[in-house]
Amino acid sequence: MNRRTLLITLSLLASAASIPATAFGQNDDYPSRPVTIIVPFPAGGTSDLMGRLMADVLGRQLGKPFVVENKGGAGGAIGTDQAARAKPDGYTLLLSGIGSNAIIHGFSPKPPYDSATDFVHISQLAAGPNVLVVNPSFPAKTFGEFVAWVKANPGKFNFGQVNASSGHVTTEYLKQVAGLDMVGIPYKGGAPALNDVLANQINGMFTNQDVVLPHVQAGKLRALAVTSEQRNPLYPDVPTVAESGYPGFSAVSWTGLSAPKGTPPAIVKKLETAMIKGFADPAVRQKLEVAGFVVVTSKSEDFTRFVDSEIARWGQVVQKAGIKLN
Repeated sequence: MNRRTLLITLSLLASAASIPATAFGQNDDYPSRPVTIIVPFPAGGTSDLMGRLMADVLGRQLGKPFVVENKGGAGGAIGTDQAARAKPDGYTLLLSGIGSNAIIHGFSPKPPYDSATDFVHISQLAAGPNVLVVNPSFPAKTFGEFVAWVKANPGKFNFGQVNASSGHVTTEYLKQVAGLDMVGIPYKGGAPALNDVLANQINGMFTNQDVVLPHVQAGKLRALAVTSEQRNPLYPDVPTVAESGYPGFSAVSWTGLSAPKGTPPAIVKKLETAMIKGFADPAVRQKLEVAGFVVVTSKSEDFTRFVDSEIARWGQVVQKAGIKLN
């Protein structure tokens, strides 16, 4: 080998050494050790249950343990920020959702992370509508009658308001698009607010479909509308807001799987494929569908577009309503 050939060879070797390991398929063995899914809410709630179901499904699909770490606080911001700052190697993931990855960006001050730029959104898991429920003694029997009653009685409909929650911003969204004057009664949590609707201390509220289903089925609450674009299978006789004169109205509580920005595309693709395949199992889907959730398991590019649209939608609603974090 002459000197010129030797120099060219060394140059090529140096260039090869600078190419990321992913280019040579070094992520083919992912995962080679346990993976952590940060759930940015305390144990025991709906988000926690979804995170644990996701961990179980991914663990079975990919052959290594996926472990939930609950990191609650600040409406999900603490755990989400921790996930954003994690090493982007696929071993720390996030159960993302509407509150901590969309609604929160409408508030001031902004969170320390940006859901649009600090994450790779892998796959949306599921979505469930908010349901407008009223005490059975309330005069309106349909959503149309409800709108007519509120417009005829401005400021007299009292709704349970858990500040900055999905139900709260959904109510503000409806007030804006339908031109309704309703009064929010502040509560620290959804349970006490719902108890007061049941006791006829307040007129009604928007809340998650799984929470109110037993009360609706028992006749203790009347469901007037759901906020998904299509009717929910567990509420087949309850119209959507969109079909009731407000086309395009959509307000769903959603969850998905996201990872820190910079996570290798090969790992993202492997996780996306595992999500889609794992949640195609009817027995797995039923665990969510029985509570009224619609299983989505979208591709990464679709989930990313959806998150961006949710940030824009709720940012406008929050700013127009002037909602402040407590």
